[in-house]
Amino acid sequence: MLHHPKTATPDHPIHDLIANRWSPYAFDERPVEQEKLQSCLEAARWAASSFNEQPWSFIVARRESQTSFSTMLECLADANQAWAARAGVLMLTIAARLFSKNGKPNRTAEHDVGLAIGNLSIQATSLGLAVHQMAGVDLSKARQVYSIPESHDPLTVVAIGYTAARGEDRQFAERDLAPRSRKPLREFVFTDAWGTPDI
Repeated sequence: MLHHPKTATPDHPIHDLIANRWSPYAFDERPVEQEKLQSCLEAARWAASSFNEQPWSFIVARRESQTSFSTMLECLADANQAWAARAGVLMLTIAARLFSKNGKPNRTAEHDVGLAIGNLSIQATSLGLAVHQMAGVDLSKARQVYSIPESHDPLTVVAIGYTAARGEDRQFAERDLAPRSRKPLREFVFTDAWGTPDI
């Protein structure tokens, strides 16, 4: 796989798809092909979940459908609208709060939605697409606009699309060209007791 300027520099070996996954701000405006989007959603479908509950739901807005795309874009915080308007797809993620089999609270529902989007992100990377997840969403507005029942919680919006050519979108180029960084393992991997590094 070809590496790009945002390829991670891990301390230990990781798969190229993980090293090459990143969240751009500068998207190209071209639409995402239906078959590629379907593959990404299929990857999400096969994520692990507690008791195989599969508590995720997604509402998809494609750039080709201007009304649908604008409706979802307007649910985003202004700062996110500024860059997400160029993505090929916007997708609202939703978690079912209760187990379908017994109606009891599913405390891992949001975790499992995250796993599904993790799968989707890696599949997208393998197809030459990029994914950028957003917490800056007016969740009350999204619930109302999309008639989401009280048993389900809207969580995030995910932008899916193609990254803009380097330097093409100058407004966001600085953020996209900044080096990536992560905490070292010793800061969050412990043994025996909290704060005691395992590595």
